[in-house]
Amino acid sequence: MDSAPVSEVMYLPEGVRTAVKLLVVGHFAVGKTTFVGALSEIRPLRTEEVMTRAGALVDDLVDTRDKTTTTVALDFGRVTLDDTLVLYLFGAPGQRRFTGLWQDLTRGALGALVLADTRRLDQSFEVMGLLEELGLPYAVALNDFDDGPEHGLDEVREALDLLPSTPLLRCDARDRVSATETLIALVAHLLARTGELEHA
Repeated sequence: MDSAPVSEVMYLPEGVRTAVKLLVVGHFAVGKTTFVGALSEIRPLRTEEVMTRAGALVDDLVDTRDKTTTTVALDFGRVTLDDTLVLYLFGAPGQRRFTGLWQDLTRGALGALVLADTRRLDQSFEVMGLLEELGLPYAVALNDFDDGPEHGLDEVREALDLLPSTPLLRCDARDRVSATETLIALVAHLLARTGELEHA
């Protein structure tokens, strides 16, 4: 799959006037690190460590047998959408024991992208519930795994009990084009929601 070219230019263009913080969240092993890495125009910051036997006792490794590392703090990447707008992506670890950390990451964020896996849809409820408690708007993207069951979006929307206004998309976190389209849909949703609040 295509991955984002890492730019040698570390600094933002002079015309950038708006910076937006977005979270990439989801349960353990859903593809958050991969998603941020596929999009980032700079070399992404990753805090991955080798999984240990101790972690195996508390992390759900079903359907993730090939996973050998896990994020222990955050992933960070940057995407410049146009000459005036830059997005900062913060990927949060998915294990329950890191919930306190990712609550801190929500501060100052405009919204979040929830990555979901059709093999483990039930594990998305806790993540979405926490976002709703914090009042942080979000979109949901189904990260398509090769061995995942295929469900229609309407069926998944009903299973996740999503509001009609919450965007639900399919995504391949490994593919830059797919990840970009997903991110654009999230930003469009957040901008539309911001406009609605301003006119309320």
